[in-house]
Amino acid sequence: MQLNILTPESKIFSGEVQSVQLPGVDGRFEVLDNHAPMIASIKEGIVSVKSAEGKQEFNLKSGIVEVLKNNVSVLTEGVVK
Repeated sequence: MQLNILTPESKIFSGEVQSVQLPGVDGRFEVLDNHAPMIASIKEGIVSVKSAEGKQEFNLKSGIVEVLKNNVSVLTEGVVK
């Protein structure tokens, strides 16, 4: 599935992934290939991405995630420094 992580200023990540774990406001959740469509709020925390190249983690501020037709878009206020 295609994952895009975007802030108002830049694109943090874009690529094919096997799974992504996100810090939802009601707890962590995982999105896998062919996931049902959804929109959810995320809180500040670690986003874990698993791809063919390995695992990556991003410490992001709050935002929203949209899952639709194997495209996952994470729109966040920014990266925690």
